[in-house]
Amino acid sequence: MRFLADCCEQRRVAWDCATGNGQTALALTPYFDRIIATDASAAQIASARAHPGIEYRVASAEKSDLPDGSIDLIAVSQALHWFDIDRFFDEAARVLVPGGVLSAWCYELCTVEPAIDDLILGLYRTIDRFWPPERRRVEDRYRSIELPMRAIAAPEFVMTADWSADAMLGYLRTWSACQAFRRENGVDPVDSMEGSLRSCWGPGSRELRWPLAVKIGRA
Repeated sequence: MRFLADCCEQRRVAWDCATGNGQTALALTPYFDRIIATDASAAQIASARAHPGIEYRVASAEKSDLPDGSIDLIAVSQALHWFDIDRFFDEAARVLVPGGVLSAWCYELCTVEPAIDDLILGLYRTIDRFWPPERRRVEDRYRSIELPMRAIAAPEFVMTADWSADAMLGYLRTWSACQAFRRENGVDPVDSMEGSLRSCWGPGSRELRWPLAVKIGRA
């Protein structure tokens, strides 16, 4: 987040668009005077973690109801592919201050070690047809999306976490495609690889790495 903040000429207000549980909004609080975090889901907003520097609102990405020229930074984490992208870009252009920054990033599959990575990739391919079409933009690492503004070059960023095998399996079961597979077939696709994954993983925690695909532009 420091890199994004350093890209901004001013750090008064940031908009975390499609905030979900507020994770990105919280990460922005050390760098901006005020964070406005929106999500189209009232349930997500209700479950987001409160913070004195964050104002949560229910609003869509394409119609934020934010004032014209009021935002120094727009952050979109793992959500741009769900938007009506042209309408969102029009909204971003409207609300950004002159010289304001739009940033969007996504991540695909994590890496752990080759044997575990192969198991996860095998699961991903098993459930391939259950992913929504928008997922293809993530697989493409947003290469097919062009920001309608001057691009800012970004270094390589990697998101990391230390998880147990239980945490990894729980994460895989949250995949929307796994849930769709289970609804259609009556079985959990993760079950077929759980034993192999536990055997490879061992009893302790392991580091997971998600390379981020980042798009940044200046209005």
